[in-house]
Amino acid sequence: MKDPRFTRLAELLVKHSTKVQPGDKVLVEAFDIPTDFSVALIRAIADAGGEPLISTYHVPVMRALYSAATETQMQTIGRIEKERMESVQCYIGVRGSNNITEMSDVPKEKMALYEKHWWNPVHSETRVKKTRWVVLRWPTPSMAQAAGMSTEAFEDFYFRVCAEVDYAQMEAAQQPLKALLDKTDRIHIKGQGTDLTFSKKGINTVICSGESNVPDGECFTCPVRDSVNGVLQYNCETLYRGTVFNNIRLVFKDGKIVEATADSETAKLNEILDADEGARYIGEWSLAFNPHIMKPMKDILFDEKIAGSFHFTPGQAYDEADNGNRSQVHWDMVCIQRPEYGGGEIYFDDVLVRKDGIFVLPELEGLNPEALK
Repeated sequence: MKDPRFTRLAELLVKHSTKVQPGDKVLVEAFDIPTDFSVALIRAIADAGGEPLISTYHVPVMRALYSAATETQMQTIGRIEKERMESVQCYIGVRGSNNITEMSDVPKEKMALYEKHWWNPVHSETRVKKTRWVVLRWPTPSMAQAAGMSTEAFEDFYFRVCAEVDYAQMEAAQQPLKALLDKTDRIHIKGQGTDLTFSKKGINTVICSGESNVPDGECFTCPVRDSVNGVLQYNCETLYRGTVFNNIRLVFKDGKIVEATADSETAKLNEILDADEGARYIGEWSLAFNPHIMKPMKDILFDEKIAGSFHFTPGQAYDEADNGNRSQVHWDMVCIQRPEYGGGEIYFDDVLVRKDGIFVLPELEGLNPEALK
C-alpha cells in the first residue's frame, strides 16, 4: 500500500525544491531508503515532465569503498561522477543510515582522498554550482534513537517537519532579516562561554526555505575572513566523519581558530581543522528558526535548523555568500541560545536583534516559533 506521506514529500522535492521542468534530467541518489520512496520520486519527476536517473547505495558498502580508497581509484570515480553530474539539471539526494557512526573508523587519509577527488569536484564544484538541488535525510530507527523518540513518533515528526511546513510563509518572513543583514557591518554574539565579534560587511545574505535542504529554516551569510575574534562555546553534539564531538570550544584571532577543544575528541577535532589552511577559518554563519525542531539529534540537516540557534562553520564558504575561504572541510557546528540552553544575545551594529533565541525587533517577529507554526 502506498504511503500518501511519501507522495507529498516527493512532490515537494520535485515541484518546490528542484522545480523540475519538462525535459530536465534529474539525478536521484538514494542511500539506504525504502524502495517505495524511490518509486514515488521517479513517478513525481516523470509527472513533472522530467527524466529520472537513479542510483541506490548502501552505507556499509560505501564504508568498504572509502576504506579501500587509493588516489587513482578516487580520481577515476570522481571523474566519472563529475561527468554524470554535469549532464543533469537537477539533483535529489536522500540519505538513510542504520548506524550514524558507520564511517567513524575509516582512516582519515582515506576520507581525505574521497573528499579531495570525489566529493569536492562532484558536489562542491559541480552539483552545488550548476544544478537545482536538494538533500535530505530519511527517518530511521537510529535517527529516532538519537532524537530520544520511538520510531513511530519520529516518523510522524519527520513528515510534519519536512512536508507540512509553509515554506512560502517562511520565505516571506525572512525578507526583513535579509534586508537588515545586508546593510549590517558588525556582529556581536554573547552567551555562556561565548563572546564573539566579526564583520560581515559587503557579504550577501541568503534566504533558505525548502529549496536546497529539507527540512529548512535558516538565513545564512558569512564573516569577513580575517575579522573573527573572541571565543565561541558550542552546546550541541556534532557528528562529523562518523565521530560525535561534544562541547566544542573555539578561540579566534583575526579570523583563525587558534585554539580548539572538545570533551573527549580534542585530538581528532584538531586533525580535521588541520586538513588545510581554510579549515581553521569560517565559511558560514547562519541564524535558524524552524519552529518544529527544538532539540539536537546529531543530524546536521535537522540540528542546523533548530529554533533559536545559530551555526558558525569552519571551512568552505558558499559562492552565494563568499568570503573567499576554501577548504575540503565544511563543518556546521550549532549553538542554541534559548533559555533552557543557557540563553544568549546577538547584536547587529550594537543593536540587540535576538535575545534568548527570540527576535526582538518588530519586523523580525514573524520568524519566532509562535508566528511560523
